[in-house]
Amino acid sequence: MKQLTGVVFFVFISTITFAQSSFFDFQRTYPRVAQALRIKEDTLKKQFAAVGLQWPAKQVYIRSFKYDSQLEVWVRNNNAEEFKLFKTYKVCAMAGALGPKRMEGDYQVPEGFYYINEFNPKSDYHLSLKINYPNPSDRILSDIQRPGGGIYIHGSCVTVGCIPIMDPQIEEVYLIAANAKNNGQDYIPVHIFPIRFNNAKSMEYLSKVTKDDQDLQKFAVHLKTVYDYFEKEKKLPLISISKTGEYVVMN
Repeated sequence: MKQLTGVVFFVFISTITFAQSSFFDFQRTYPRVAQALRIKEDTLKKQFAAVGLQWPAKQVYIRSFKYDSQLEVWVRNNNAEEFKLFKTYKVCAMAGALGPKRMEGDYQVPEGFYYINEFNPKSDYHLSLKINYPNPSDRILSDIQRPGGGIYIHGSCVTVGCIPIMDPQIEEVYLIAANAKNNGQDYIPVHIFPIRFNNAKSMEYLSKVTKDDQDLQKFAVHLKTVYDYFEKEKKLPLISISKTGEYVVMN
């Protein structure tokens, strides 16, 4: 039985390794990815080395702040390390207002905790990374029939509810994320916050927006709990979702 188990385990690992090693090779067959690799890879290697990170990327965490118009890329070399901030990019356009996305056509950028579930090397917006909106919380709290979808981090600096950055920037983010997936990170977390909670001006604006909306206040508090945990630990907390759709930090 032990020998059989060992054989099965070996086959499983071999299959996974093959799938991982082929992902980036497949991506680079697309002209935009290949061109981005030619232009960006050497610079990314040097920038990674400058902050003590190994290239290609091993583990990535992305977080975005709507009001502050920022998108951060955090990286670490392995599970034992803390995440290090690699770079902050400017989000160059924003649709909607503070608050979560709750239905199709509301032009809202989602707020909450997601992961990348699609790489699109032929995007209408240069390159794009799709997030898994609606997630299980959204499916409880959003419109049942029409929650919306198709939310991406992408280039071209236009949006009707996505997170757009400039084309040279999405090339970097795309290559970093694609390499992390190639190295075995199947779920690259993307956390979207209404504001940067350590910015006094942003906090003042959030208070103004939510002062007459207790549900929105409560929602923001749950998001801030995750933000605060990461700021302290530089690691991601375990997050569950209650029966009523609320985010709950398990750590």
